[in-house]
Amino acid sequence: MRVLILNGPNLNLLELREPDLYGGRSFDQYLMELETFFEGRVNISYYQSNSEGGLIDYLHNNMDRFDGVVINAAAYTHTSIAISDAVRLLSVPVIEVHISNIYKREEYRHHSFLSPVVEGVICGFGLDSYRLAIEALFNRV
Repeated sequence: MRVLILNGPNLNLLELREPDLYGGRSFDQYLMELETFFEGRVNISYYQSNSEGGLIDYLHNNMDRFDGVVINAAAYTHTSIAISDAVRLLSVPVIEVHISNIYKREEYRHHSFLSPVVEGVICGFGLDSYRLAIEALFNRV
């Protein structure tokens, strides 16, 4: 199974962001753990961009390369109809992920433009949210 993890803005500096929310590890460190955990079962590709257009272009240019997508659009979750439209074009299952529980945070984070176009949403389990999402995809495909 081929899975894309697509991360949005500021997740490239995860280890520098609020450690009480995000844990103080880089995503690259966690990605190595994920690849080891799923070795032999799931081939994980990873792309991160701070640019809305970069995320959309990556999805457009790689639509047929994956069996499932795990997306953490970060702040774009709450603002981007364009990313939602790009996700809607995909013919594979997509899981929306958030490291923190967005419903325990600021009110503006409670709305997602992605949720209506994805298979499911996993939030609040720290970086482990990504593993849970990949397991959901693995069991679905």
